[in-house]
Amino acid sequence: MKNFIAAFMLLFGIFFVCNIPLVNAQTNAQTEELDSASQDDPITSVAAHIHDNAQEDHHHDAPAWLVVPFVLLLLMIATGPLFYEHFWHHNYPKVAVGLAVLVVFYYLFVLGNVHGPVHALAEYVQFIALLASLYIASGGILIEIDKKSTPMANVTLLLVGALISNLIGTTGASMLLIRPFIRLNKGNIQAYHIIFFIFMVSNIGGSLTPIGDPPLFLGFLKGIPFFWTLEHNWPAWIVALAILAVVFYFIDKKYGKINEDELEVITYTNKFALIGAKNFLWLAIVIASVFLDPNVIDWVPAIRYDGQKFSFLREIIMLSVAYFSFRFADQKAIKGNEFNFEPIREVAFIFIGIFGTMMPALELVGNFAKSPEGAELITHNTLYWGTGILSGVLDNAPTYLNFLAAAMASQGAEISNVAMVKDFAMDNYDDSAFELMAISLAAVFFGAMTYIGNGPNFMVKSIAEQSGIKMPSFFGYIIRFSIPILLPVLIIIWLLFFAFV
Repeated sequence: MKNFIAAFMLLFGIFFVCNIPLVNAQTNAQTEELDSASQDDPITSVAAHIHDNAQEDHHHDAPAWLVVPFVLLLLMIATGPLFYEHFWHHNYPKVAVGLAVLVVFYYLFVLGNVHGPVHALAEYVQFIALLASLYIASGGILIEIDKKSTPMANVTLLLVGALISNLIGTTGASMLLIRPFIRLNKGNIQAYHIIFFIFMVSNIGGSLTPIGDPPLFLGFLKGIPFFWTLEHNWPAWIVALAILAVVFYFIDKKYGKINEDELEVITYTNKFALIGAKNFLWLAIVIASVFLDPNVIDWVPAIRYDGQKFSFLREIIMLSVAYFSFRFADQKAIKGNEFNFEPIREVAFIFIGIFGTMMPALELVGNFAKSPEGAELITHNTLYWGTGILSGVLDNAPTYLNFLAAAMASQGAEISNVAMVKDFAMDNYDDSAFELMAISLAAVFFGAMTYIGNGPNFMVKSIAEQSGIKMPSFFGYIIRFSIPILLPVLIIIWLLFFAFV
């Protein structure tokens, strides 16, 4: 399997290197104005590329049937653990990578499109470097809470986690607190505990800062002011968390009682212990490195490709943190957390498949949104539900960029122009700040609808299962929790903030 992955990555590298001269020649033949616009693009993304097709007419659009591998992967993620668990557990890496290779090869050999796969690869490297570094660094921090599990104690931890998500990201907060949350409820930990943790800490909590959730950070790099999310998202953030906290409190009060026939009487000291605090320094390095973007800071080295800059220093720092934070971690913290690499391994392989196969789906959605028919449908309501629904089944970061690009294009603005993005955020277009608010909230909130909507969801699920907690299947998660609990909250947010405006 390692040889298979190595060959796959090597093949990507060969195409990347071999096509640089050709693409650079094409880029140099463009006007200086176009080059300037490309250089100003602060990040590279599949979504941005989708909306730049007018400048890249040498690329053919993907056919509609090419979304089949993506749909097949989603179906297998949903049904594998339920109906053919043994096969799925042993072969999901091959399935995910194999389907991604099919789509990537079609782009390379049939469509002659190197640009899309290279961007997808760059985004995946950025994605997995951040998640892996946060996961491994936080794994060396052991939080021990010697306190009786009560509904109020659980609600407090969830709300604290939601707040922390804005400081170290939903991934950092999830990895830091999921194990203490499980230990706090030892003896009666149930699936609903983990699901509400995913809702509140792994997703909705990180709505207030660009650091909080990947879509918001991509928006920040595009030109949205740092404090824009705090200024516009806090009312919906409070409402959503308040509703979920109240619902969880009553569910936990009814179902969270430890068996009353338990003979052993436990005495709690109500003390808090922290082991491996030095790993907070590693987390700080990861968060700081996030801002080392070559398109924002000129002196940061970059790989230049197709008139754009690809970051690599940031990813090297993150992966170095992942190695050294584990190498020098407090072993008591590692053992106390029962730390292992399986959760991040599962995320890494599953999202290879998602990033590789979702290119056609994003392209089709983007092309329609930019068409005259699609542009007429763009309102704050359609942006909220469109961004949200797709964020639940696609990774929410590229979905966010895709709909932001579509919303801006409908008003004659370009997502590749930092000044235009800032003007869009500052409401210098028709209701543009309101549309951006709909996109931002939907991408983050709806990311909790499925296990694959946001990166931390899968890791939290994997850690819970390794702790012996029976988690619902992909469809079970949606039917038992997302639709009856989360969807009404999302509807309430829509009614309060968008429907009648």
